[in-house]
Amino acid sequence: MSAHHEPSRPHVAHWPPGLPLHLTLPETNLYYNVEVSAARYPDKPFIVYYDTPVSFAQFHREAEAIAGYLQHDCGVRAGDRVLLYMQNSPQWALAYYAILRANAVVVPVNPMNTTDELRHYVADSGAAVAFVAQDLVPQMQPLCGEAGSDVPGSDAPRLSRMIVATYSDYLLRPPELPVPAFVSAPRQPLPAGGGAVAWADVLAAGRAPGPLAAGPDDLCVMPYTSGTTGKPKGCMHTHRSVMCTAVGGIHWFGRTQDSVSLSVLPFFHVTGMSGGLNGPMFVGATIVLLSRWDRETAAAAIQRYRITTWQSIATMVIDFLANPRLSEYDLSSLTGMRGGGAAMPEALCRKLRELLGLDYVEGYGMSETMAATHINPPHRPKRQCLGIPVFDVDARIVDPETLAEVAPGESGEIVVHGPQVMQGYWRNPEATAEAFIELDGKRFLRTGDLARVDEDGYFFMTDRLKRMINASGFKVWPAEVEALMYKHPAIREACVIGARDPRRGETVKALVVLEAHAVGSVSEQDIVDWSHEHMAAYKVPRIVEFVDSLPKSGSGKVMWRELQDQQNARDAAADTAEAS
Repeated sequence: MSAHHEPSRPHVAHWPPGLPLHLTLPETNLYYNVEVSAARYPDKPFIVYYDTPVSFAQFHREAEAIAGYLQHDCGVRAGDRVLLYMQNSPQWALAYYAILRANAVVVPVNPMNTTDELRHYVADSGAAVAFVAQDLVPQMQPLCGEAGSDVPGSDAPRLSRMIVATYSDYLLRPPELPVPAFVSAPRQPLPAGGGAVAWADVLAAGRAPGPLAAGPDDLCVMPYTSGTTGKPKGCMHTHRSVMCTAVGGIHWFGRTQDSVSLSVLPFFHVTGMSGGLNGPMFVGATIVLLSRWDRETAAAAIQRYRITTWQSIATMVIDFLANPRLSEYDLSSLTGMRGGGAAMPEALCRKLRELLGLDYVEGYGMSETMAATHINPPHRPKRQCLGIPVFDVDARIVDPETLAEVAPGESGEIVVHGPQVMQGYWRNPEATAEAFIELDGKRFLRTGDLARVDEDGYFFMTDRLKRMINASGFKVWPAEVEALMYKHPAIREACVIGARDPRRGETVKALVVLEAHAVGSVSEQDIVDWSHEHMAAYKVPRIVEFVDSLPKSGSGKVMWRELQDQQNARDAAADTAEAS
């Protein structure tokens, strides 16, 4: 193939009207967006949290004070990693931007993670400071003062400081929206033993930070992703790659400073972070924040705040549309609904169109690309479709074995080149080398997802090359679940696969070979209960099946694909029986 190869671009004919193909990105630190929006719209609410507003000016002032505390009192220096472990809240957003203001790097962590899972993030990232919600302190507390023993030969510092946030600190007006108990809970005493400081005391210290020095090519955010091997890996994103999807999403969907977004997708995940937090901050729009999904609260918030845009996942929309009281709410302000993570069923797309007159605009991306590389054109979306490559993205379909491009319409692996692609995996050159290939002198990320492209240039997912379970939009990596399960003294072998689930789409199933001493004394339910204590709820095997042995290849590897194929056949047979 010549160096001047130009990929076929039929999708350009369906490009959103009025938008350029190329987007010039700001050459600034992401935090600069806070300074700009606070200068432009000081008194306008950036956040509305269960009826309490936080203006852009207040947000800027508090983020500066927290950054000053990180530098002066916690010893955070440029490039240091800082953990962020809480639910969506004003404190999540403030901590995120304060870490960037301190020229440091955000390590967002799923609040469902348990101590066993957190230990790896602390050790691998080398973080010495963590922002933690008070209800999650018991999970993080055991790691305060622990050395980074998870990484062989590592001199990772121990977690020395926890800044503890109480959600109810930001409930300053009597809320009319229903508030979850963990959000309204009063401030609790800090754990003994030092190292913990209350959010309110951090603000009260009133520290001023040093200069904003990190540039567009410095590290900004490091979300972790598991992939096919057991331990999660940090995706190294610069201010430029994070800026790319924040700015791109705003333009693609035609958002302005007067847009109002329902931000209910978790910020720790790149989709919510980019579309629900960073995009609105860039343009100066308002976000209505919920710490936990609740369909009644969401409907009430849309009506009350005239929300115009809602980014969601299929399971939220399914729940929202199933609400028998939906017709009681005025939802006419909604002008756009977008999402990804799992395809939206055709019947629900139709129902959404009938009830609200809206199309569900799907997109595709991953932690490695800071959210979207593909989005459907809002004026011409296709259903169950990943969309078309967005600004400056070169996406191709290649044969996973030979890496040669496949013929149009044929299935192959999606590879992407674009400004939102990560630099690589943190302290993991081997995994980085495996993730990238070179085509025509450009570096492409292998996604591990199989797709085909139709005659209009739209991408459609056909299968996964990677071993992964998609449960309610959460990615579950079987190797990681297995690694955690092997800590159970009764488990000799385990193989984790996906099983069909009417509500979650897929659910986690574990085939377990017990140690001889445990046969008869340990039940399937015992394994499920133990798993709940040792891993995030969405990873827990909902189905455990004891087997005498697992099929193995000549090299001794468990043949998980064979077990997955058997399960898929069983699920398909059950579907057929139900239909008849």
